[in-house]
Amino acid sequence: MTGQLNWFWGGLALGIVFVLAVWAVEPIGVSTQFVILDGIIWSKRTPQLIKEDPGRESGYSSTISYLNKSGGKYAKSIAKPFNYSFVFVVFIIVGAFLSSITKGPKATRSDKTAPEVWRNRFGDSPAVRYLAALTGGGLVLFGARLAGGSTSGHMVSGIMQTSVSGYLFAMAAFAVAIPAAILIYGRK
Repeated sequence: MTGQLNWFWGGLALGIVFVLAVWAVEPIGVSTQFVILDGIIWSKRTPQLIKEDPGRESGYSSTISYLNKSGGKYAKSIAKPFNYSFVFVVFIIVGAFLSSITKGPKATRSDKTAPEVWRNRFGDSPAVRYLAALTGGGLVLFGARLAGGSTSGHMVSGIMQTSVSGYLFAMAAFAVAIPAAILIYGRK
C-alpha cells in the first residue's frame, strides 16, 4: 500500500483531534453508535422498542434493559439519533470515502484482500483472512464490551482522561496482542 500518512504526523493529528473533541464536546467513542444504529433499525420494525417515558432521566425507555442504561440514554439516542457521537461515526465513513477518492492510501488489489504480512504467512485466501478478522474482531469486541466500553473508548479516550479502566484494558490488550502476534507471525 502506498500514500499512507507518516506515523508521527498521523499520531499528532489524531491527538489534536482528540484534544479538540474533549475540549469542544466530549471524549470520542465509537462502538456504542453501532448499538444505536442496530436500535434505530430494530425500532423501525418494532415501534414499541422505544417509548417516551417522562419518569426517566432521558425522557425515554426501552423494552430492552441494555438500552435503558444510564437513565435511558441509549433509548433516547435511538429516538433522537442525530447527536454528536452518531454524526461523528457517519463522518468517519465520509472521511474514509473522501480519502479513497483523493490522495489517501492506495491499496493494491492484493492489499484489498489481506495485508502483505498476512499473505506472506497464510497465503491469498480471502476466506481464511475474513474468518480470522471476524474471529479476532469478535473477541476484541466481546472483551471491550465485557469491560463496559470499546477499544476506542477504553484505550484512546479512557487513557487520555487518565481513566484506570483505560490503562487496565490497554495493559490487558497488549499483554495478549504481543505474544499472539509473535505466535502467529513469528519474530521477523
